Amino acid sequence: MITNQVNNIVELIQQQIKDIVEKSIKVAEQKGELPQIEIPEIVIEKPREQQYGEFSTNVAMQITKQAKQPPRKIAEIIIGNAATEGTYVEKIDCAGPGFINFYLNNQWLYDSLKLITEMKEQYGEITIGKGTKVMVEFVSANPTGPLHMGNARGGALGDCIASVLEKAGYDVTREFYVNDAGNQIQKFGISLEARYIQQLKGEDAILFPEDGYQGEDIIEHAKAYIAEYGDALLLKESEERRSILAQYALPKNIERIRDGLQQYGISYDVWFSEKSLYDSKEVERTISELKEKGYTVESEDAIWLNGEKLGLEKNEVLVRNNGFPTYMAADIAYHRDKFVGRKFDWVINLWGADHHGHVGRMKAAMIPFGIEPDKLQVVLFQLVRLYRNGEIARMSKRTGKSISLTDLLDEVGKDAARFFFNMKASGSHLDFDLDLAVKQSNENPVFYVQYAHARICSMLAKLEEEGIPMPEVSKVDLSLLKEKEELELIKKLAELPEEIRISASTLEPSRLTRYVMDVAGGFHSFYSACSVKNAEEELRMARIELAMCTKTVIRNVLSILKISSPERM
Repeated sequence: MITNQVNNIVELIQQQIKDIVEKSIKVAEQKGELPQIEIPEIVIEKPREQQYGEFSTNVAMQITKQAKQPPRKIAEIIIGNAATEGTYVEKIDCAGPGFINFYLNNQWLYDSLKLITEMKEQYGEITIGKGTKVMVEFVSANPTGPLHMGNARGGALGDCIASVLEKAGYDVTREFYVNDAGNQIQKFGISLEARYIQQLKGEDAILFPEDGYQGEDIIEHAKAYIAEYGDALLLKESEERRSILAQYALPKNIERIRDGLQQYGISYDVWFSEKSLYDSKEVERTISELKEKGYTVESEDAIWLNGEKLGLEKNEVLVRNNGFPTYMAADIAYHRDKFVGRKFDWVINLWGADHHGHVGRMKAAMIPFGIEPDKLQVVLFQLVRLYRNGEIARMSKRTGKSISLTDLLDEVGKDAARFFFNMKASGSHLDFDLDLAVKQSNENPVFYVQYAHARICSMLAKLEEEGIPMPEVSKVDLSLLKEKEELELIKKLAELPEEIRISASTLEPSRLTRYVMDVAGGFHSFYSACSVKNAEEELRMARIELAMCTKTVIRNVLSILKISSPERM
């Protein structure tokens, strides 16, 4: 029943059910049992309780008005005219006020195992993206200091969203927007200047600015510059001195950010400079286009984005009365470049929840350029609280200072960090238990999943050592897999392509983290209940095949999350 074109059996079954229902309604119309029906989009769902089958639809309730009959009666008519030959559907019945429940034969499960074996590392890949060009921009931290926990969570979420979209058939570009222009860079230069002078003349020589960057890295940069170039900057004007120090330290900070993110498993396709928007006159052109199209107003010697024309609550300053563009102007120019200049079909930004007020403004600002606002999608993520010994942890064990991404990776490792940050939906607050993240027990979710993979590898290696060959799926009687634990595990394995589809559609990779935990749990239950080594030969081969498919699925999901799949633990 499975074909070479199928890579999502769950989707195939849902389509089969839709076809069964639509054809049944047409037959009922021809028989006069139903009037002419305009069939709505048929919604297929999984019943909450297993006793109601694998899938269910409420289509009978959707067409009650058209059919002018009670929904249960309509359901019975649909069931009476349903033809299931050539499908995975074994039985159909009606429940409650008119739900139609579909029960499947086990062949879909056995075909799922064949599909996993055939596709291997490609299993789970689907084609809903159809090559749509997508940019995912995430982290984009100010390059004035180390990466913090907000950056860490945004990094894990953004990178996993990008990976899920790739698996779903999108053409994905990962981008980091380098904020190397504007107020934060001016403040960076002022802070560096103060530390530079203090290092050479003493702390009393200059007052450190109240709103300056207090980090130790600012002092380190000042010391490094002095060691390399001495005190020559003392002879320069303040503005030039600040600029030179900022241009010295900025590339070093960006390189540290790049290194830290690579240690975290994140590699970007593009590092886009905010400064380049000014150098290329992109900001200037953007403001001119907004003016030409009537989307600006001038007031108080400043240029404003016309909020009223765009359906916003108020106008937004684009160019201050001193002639300098605002961050808003640069941000509009940046997004215009994404869509108009580089022709992305869909742009996804990951921002901290404190930026929620900026979402509507930026989406509306795309309208003047002929861009549908919904082509820009913003995923907002909530804050992270770190816990150690049951108390909120604010300081690094290693440095005794505020915990940075590098400190976190030193303490718990990349795998635990990425797994934990993806355990909850982006809109949920996240409590990160540092003690749990390093625990070598099943209480630790990433250990639990990795241990399932290692356990399978160990079992298969021991069987081969004992001369038991790995099976060829074409020679295995998969129908021997009938135990509850076997069937439940196969059902879970069969869901991966559908989980990827939903994760890509909702931009919620946390689904996959929960899914792979369920797979690991399903395997542990199977392993405890069903002997592999001591089973009859044919059944043993079928169970080995199931274990191998489970290993493939766990590895494929962990690969999306960029988490290792150890073979020994």
